[in-house]
Amino acid sequence: MNTVNQVLNNPINLQISDRLSKNFTRHFKERVIEFVLMLAALSAVFTTVAIVGILLYESYGFFEHVALKDFLTDTVWTPLFENPRYGILPLVSGTLTITGVALMIAIPIGTISAIYLSEFASHKVRETVKPILELLEGVPTIVFGYFALLFITPLLQKIFPGLPTFNMLSPGIVVGIMIIPYIASVSEDAMRAVPMSMREGSYAMGATRFQTAIRVVTPAAISGIVAAYILGISRAIGETMVVAIAAGQQPNLTFNPMESAATITAYIVQVAMGDLPHGSIGYQSIFAAGLVLMLMTLTLNLIGHMTRKKFSERY
Repeated sequence: MNTVNQVLNNPINLQISDRLSKNFTRHFKERVIEFVLMLAALSAVFTTVAIVGILLYESYGFFEHVALKDFLTDTVWTPLFENPRYGILPLVSGTLTITGVALMIAIPIGTISAIYLSEFASHKVRETVKPILELLEGVPTIVFGYFALLFITPLLQKIFPGLPTFNMLSPGIVVGIMIIPYIASVSEDAMRAVPMSMREGSYAMGATRFQTAIRVVTPAAISGIVAAYILGISRAIGETMVVAIAAGQQPNLTFNPMESAATITAYIVQVAMGDLPHGSIGYQSIFAAGLVLMLMTLTLNLIGHMTRKKFSERY
């Protein structure tokens, strides 16, 4: 003990290991690694800024010829006609209608699946079902599009005989099926992150597993569940191939899912095929439509962030 005290009281006697001493080469390598990691972290920021910059630049050229008021209030979207009109409302209505149908399918099924996998399924069942569920994420969207057109639509026509071949109900259902894994997986991860002590406290108070899952675990994980919903909504709004194949590409201002319509993404695909010359107003219209789509997604993300923050503070 006396020897230890002598060493501690005389720092001069302490010798720093060569492995721990300052080394210029090692210090330089660490700085290089930090710089590379910082560039990797900032790459997403640079990409986002570049996308926004391109959309704003190209949209500015579009709005030099089209009044912003007409763009936001006109109910006709015919940019490829001889007498073009540029009212974005028909595309917005089609996008929102298909997204609404998709969420009516995905949110209940995804949430129930997450609750089952987190609170009721055995380890073996969870490890089997969850990877299978997530396999849906790897299916190409064009396959989902033809699945909607050739399977779901004929099935719906037997229930609704007057349903047209191209409609918003069929792709809405398929998009909902497609985003179930996003909602279920993220929600299940949020529920699994809830401390076991909260479950045990609930059981100690006499609650059943179902009551614990609904009244304890779900409220505690609500921030993650809301994040899953926002992720699903963003995925549904940005879906392209399913709606382009099964919903038709005729802009129609309606919120009736039994009718055909076009979405913002479907129109962008239609124009991006190369029929219009670069720099024309019709070509620039896809950037204006893309800007609207980005603002819609940004608004939903901000709403989701505020909602998640509110529930996090409450629980």
